[in-house]
Amino acid sequence: MKNKKFIYNYHLMLFPGVILLILFQIIPMFGISIAFEDFIPTKGILHSPWVGWDNFKYMFNMPDSYQIFVNTIVIAVMKIVAGLIVPFVFALILNEALNRKFKRTVQTIVYLPHFLSWVILSGILINMLSVNGIVNAVVQAFGGDPIMFLASNHWFRLVLVTSDVWKEFGFNTIIYLAALTSINTSLYEAAAIDGAGRWKRLTKITIPLLIPTAVLLTTLSLANVLNAGFEQILNLYNPIVYQTGDVIDTYVYRAGLLQAQFGLATALGLLKSVISFILIAISYRLAYRFANYRIF
Repeated sequence: MKNKKFIYNYHLMLFPGVILLILFQIIPMFGISIAFEDFIPTKGILHSPWVGWDNFKYMFNMPDSYQIFVNTIVIAVMKIVAGLIVPFVFALILNEALNRKFKRTVQTIVYLPHFLSWVILSGILINMLSVNGIVNAVVQAFGGDPIMFLASNHWFRLVLVTSDVWKEFGFNTIIYLAALTSINTSLYEAAAIDGAGRWKRLTKITIPLLIPTAVLLTTLSLANVLNAGFEQILNLYNPIVYQTGDVIDTYVYRAGLLQAQFGLATALGLLKSVISFILIAISYRLAYRFANYRIF
């Protein structure tokens, strides 16, 4: 009887979450039909003309559609690779620090940017990377010419990836540090008795035992291949760098909200969602196969 009461209470606790899920996730899916319509706001979804696949055909025939997909994939992959390598290396370096106070202080400092929004960080970056900013001041101090980082197709992607790593690598470092704490210390003691130095212990014990965590994070990150970072790019880009910085999400924002091409924007967003769903299913399958990770 008590068990039934506990189960009832658990389901009751889930009820508000289910209501929010239905209101903000399930019901809005009705708007997917806009992708197959010539949507007219005054007529609404039910009475707008049905055009079938015309929005999708127009999307693929656009001269810049190819570039948008290329930008999205390139920027996302660069972020994924850098976001996996930098925290991995930094966690190994920080784990070798003997002073616990220093270790915790550094960990806290690198973790703080994760809690700041891109609205705040973009303002900081714009000031730092402007022609009169601190970065160009250093460049000029060494005899170089000022660089327009945010108005150059050569530099813009690098700025996006570097700033994204700076913001998020502290959070990912914690995951690796948590994995490092689960390593049996007797392995290090046995290796030390056998004469293995710190480098040998790092390469023969620490890194091999940390690789399953890296594999898990890598496979799960496949789901973000089409998520290049809407908020970050929206706050940093401009028409000059559309060639290398315009991605699916920013184009949907401009086409749907600024140009009122609702059908085109919905079609593009729907295509991205379908591909992302497939990638999520593949990534969880790979995570279960290579890292024995599963949700259910």
